[in-house]
Amino acid sequence: MPPVVCFQAAVALLGRYPALSGFDLEVGPGEIVLLRGPNGAGKTSFLRACCGLLAVRSGRAEVLGHDLVADRRSVRRHVGLLGHQNHLYSDLWVRDQVRFRAASAGAAPDEVAAAMERVGLEPRLWRIPTERLSAGQRRRVALASLIVRRPRVWLLDEPHAGLDAEGRDALDDLLVDATGAGATVLFASHELDRAEAVASRIVEVRGGRITEDSGSDQTGGGRPDVG
Repeated sequence: MPPVVCFQAAVALLGRYPALSGFDLEVGPGEIVLLRGPNGAGKTSFLRACCGLLAVRSGRAEVLGHDLVADRRSVRRHVGLLGHQNHLYSDLWVRDQVRFRAASAGAAPDEVAAAMERVGLEPRLWRIPTERLSAGQRRRVALASLIVRRPRVWLLDEPHAGLDAEGRDALDDLLVDATGAGATVLFASHELDRAEAVASRIVEVRGGRITEDSGSDQTGGGRPDVG
């Protein structure tokens, strides 16, 4: 079975700075891959490259068979990105916020309610403008908006940020269920105790490249003990 994500010697620039500098990673279907490393290591840049928001200048970069070097836009309808920012419309009701994302993906109306319930958004919040929600509630809206798009690849940057303990547990369950349904998850996190518990594979990123990979013997650091 071909890999879902395949980067080989990939180079991506932020201005003149090499955000990815020879990035090598293959990810198969159904994996939950934790990207671990310090700030500025290249984790966010890799996630943005996977959804076509950051151009890969050289090397090989493919997601779901889409060549990101040749055409980085075609993959976008198949992947879902949740970054540091929630990218929500502050004046929209919660329900309409999720409905908008659902319509863009061709999802059925009943999927909207199911997604909001899945992330713990109570019905009393559905008809409230998003700007009136707490930070944790807005994060839940962003997650519901991701769910209804039914992405085949989930790209998450610090997804637990802003969530309370209940919300974090719900997110962990959601990631496991998503991969059980055939999706692939790649996420960056500094909350290592929680993140490592849910991940099926841990990848260390430093200096824009992979230095350790629990799913490969090919990197310089070998296999870390991930229990």
